[in-house]
Amino acid sequence: MSLMAVNDALHRVLASAASEKLPDTETLKLEDALGRVLARPLHSAHDVPPWDNSAMDGYALHTEDLIDAAQTGLPVSQRITAGMAPAPLVRGTCARIFTGAPIPAGANAVEMQENISVDDQGLAHFANAVRPGQNIRPQGQDIRAGNVLLEPGIRLRPQDLGLIASVGMDAVDVFKPLRVAVLSTGDELVEPGQPLGPGQIFNSNRYTLIGCLQRLGQQVVDAGILEDDPESTRTTLQSLAGRADVIITSGGVSVGEADFLGQTLREYGELDMWKLAIKPGKPFTLARFSGTPVLGLPGNPAAVLVTFLLLVRPYLLRRLGVRDVAALTLDVAAGFDWKRVGNRDEYLRARLDNGRVLLAGNQSSGVLSSASEASGLVCIKAGTTVNTGDPLSFLPFEGLFD
Repeated sequence: MSLMAVNDALHRVLASAASEKLPDTETLKLEDALGRVLARPLHSAHDVPPWDNSAMDGYALHTEDLIDAAQTGLPVSQRITAGMAPAPLVRGTCARIFTGAPIPAGANAVEMQENISVDDQGLAHFANAVRPGQNIRPQGQDIRAGNVLLEPGIRLRPQDLGLIASVGMDAVDVFKPLRVAVLSTGDELVEPGQPLGPGQIFNSNRYTLIGCLQRLGQQVVDAGILEDDPESTRTTLQSLAGRADVIITSGGVSVGEADFLGQTLREYGELDMWKLAIKPGKPFTLARFSGTPVLGLPGNPAAVLVTFLLLVRPYLLRRLGVRDVAALTLDVAAGFDWKRVGNRDEYLRARLDNGRVLLAGNQSSGVLSSASEASGLVCIKAGTTVNTGDPLSFLPFEGLFD
């Protein structure tokens, strides 16, 4: 079986996600909606700002009155602060006004206080000419009533919550999180806190995957460790298929004699994709078991992280209705040489340093410490080498996790 290119695999993964039914929705207060996916379009019922208001502290006036009062000044007829309803401006006067306060009817400009002096008789003298509309924020400058405020399919950010609040809404309809089962495979695995026996290792993949899912706001179904046994594998998958929207596994999807997960998916499930032209992560698998999607990740810790970020993350976001699932990519210059030509796209753990990208520690797929040293992934395309200074694509972890 030939290896599938990463971009082709991503298209296949996203198409599979798009074919699934969207989750149910729920209504959340704004303070609880951060990071959730908007389920319906939002329309504003109000103009923002709801009335003309002053952009700064100063004096409101009608500019035609200033022409007649160039020598004598304008009397100050009222004082307007934010939150009060002003009286109409008496023509031939000006009003002391503060930032955000409503513009009184009859005024058509505001001059900043720095350009005005007020004499002992209370007359305001304007140092400069003032044009109509100056320093006024007009009604509806930001948002017009009836306009679409936000489209569905976005993950709500702090600024989005503020925007929604600015039109008076205190709750939104969002998609419920997916129930994602996490299953680790292998008799060699032991949970942290337990003693290690001969040939055993601690189960780090469980914590990487649960952390990634929590960062995305999904509901984790912790399925623990699956022993290397074909009957247990089949029974566990059947049980999880009835409880989860998605099953994510680590390990056991290759073609070894003890890789019972891969064997079970091929014999009793529906295998959609297997073996990618990616390093680390070649055995990544997309399948279904009893109607439930299964994303099978390799067992090596670095491969788990890379394939989750590049393939599982966009899959889950698309399942939630997110339109734009592309990760942030930065164009950077290489701060290293890479002379080994590979036949797979290689995603190396790396960090930025003074505008250049440097490799972070050992790049073996079994080494996780370099991921903690790194701030993202840098891609070296199949069949290419890299010299210091060459342009490369860098994917920051912050963009990948969020």
